[in-house]
Amino acid sequence: MADKMLRLDDFLPYRLSFTTALLSDSIAQIYEAMFDITIPEWRVIAWVAEKGSITQQQICVLTRMDKVTVSRAAIALTDRGLLVRRPNVEDRRSHLLALTAAGERLHAAIAPKALELESRIFSHFSAAEVDAFRKMLRRIDRIVLEGGDPAGRQGRENA
Repeated sequence: MADKMLRLDDFLPYRLSFTTALLSDSIAQIYEAMFDITIPEWRVIAWVAEKGSITQQQICVLTRMDKVTVSRAAIALTDRGLLVRRPNVEDRRSHLLALTAAGERLHAAIAPKALELESRIFSHFSAAEVDAFRKMLRRIDRIVLEGGDPAGRQGRENA
């Protein structure tokens, strides 16, 4: 029996990465043109809006963005008067980010557009397909986060 051959275009991790980049680039162009904001800045605003206040480290965990990207986005948003940094009484080494009134207005303007973009893309699929897709993505997240080491490092360390 012949070994299965790797075809990058059929390799699911590549397909996920490619589709994510394609979608993100498309959305980034819209956000930049309409709101003068980058995808990392939008992700920071969205998580701050959802949580009320949050540390940069928590945003890193929730978004999988690196510390430098989150820090640059937070600095840019603070400089634009969209975020404020507040002392974190639970951890004096960090600050809590919170939206200013201008940040709340920007979030209120972008959120419906984001939902509209999502709807436009996924309207080509049934509700059951979208639900199944969302569940599959969350399941993949869980598998990887709970030790389903895709790089196989666990086996090599124990060998």
